[in-house]
Amino acid sequence: MKALFIGDIVGQSGRKVVQDNLQKIISRYDLDFVIANGENSASGFGITEKIFHSLIDAGIDVVTSGNHIWDQRETLIYIEREDRLLRPANYPIGSPGRGSFVYKTRDGKQVLVINLMGRVFMNPLDDPFKVVDDIIEETSLQNSVDAIIVDMHAEATSEKLAMGYYLDGRVSMVIGTHTHVPTSDSRILEKGTGYISDVGMSGDYDSILGFNKKNPIDKFITSMPSGRFIPANGDGTLSGILFEINDLGLVKKLCPIKIGGLLAQDYPEF
Repeated sequence: MKALFIGDIVGQSGRKVVQDNLQKIISRYDLDFVIANGENSASGFGITEKIFHSLIDAGIDVVTSGNHIWDQRETLIYIEREDRLLRPANYPIGSPGRGSFVYKTRDGKQVLVINLMGRVFMNPLDDPFKVVDDIIEETSLQNSVDAIIVDMHAEATSEKLAMGYYLDGRVSMVIGTHTHVPTSDSRILEKGTGYISDVGMSGDYDSILGFNKKNPIDKFITSMPSGRFIPANGDGTLSGILFEINDLGLVKKLCPIKIGGLLAQDYPEF
């Protein structure tokens, strides 16, 4: 099984680079499954139903999220009927939507996608380690599904690394999101789980984390409110990670990918 995870889509620039390039990527690498974190796709804050459907139409199979999932109030309603939109599974019981779900790939394989959120420097949600244990106890590799992919949306790299090692051999991939800065530590862990601390963002990198530079700089300099951050709308880079999963549900190979915009690279061999 070949799959792609696309880093946090930020604003119009992020949406455009995904919509312009995703089908080419799917065709070039013969991908079976595509996941993207879309929690910043609506002007940097949340995701509307219209934008969600536009991402699905572009070729994304599942949209994950994080701490901005509720920024668009309509999400509280439409997430209940959209099983392809996930919120972090460690939100308290009774929160709208779902934090994990089993999906079918283009060739009929079963993939469990789990969305988690860290607690270091973030909202004090339920324990993500306990929550993920409960999920994979019910739906495990080989016995129930062909692959398990985890989006670990967290601030601290130490917390992401801890989750990677904690799940090594029990899930296919642990992919860090949230900080919008791609890390260079992608690798296959000892027991076969693929890992990266942060897959980066998909958006305009001539920016501060996808937003116009002025307001964030003013806030750092003055320590005063500087108005709502506005997404930068220059040429976007699609930042993601390609990975291939073997018959045991573990990762055979993986490869970061950056297409378009400031960080553009040639299509990698994969």
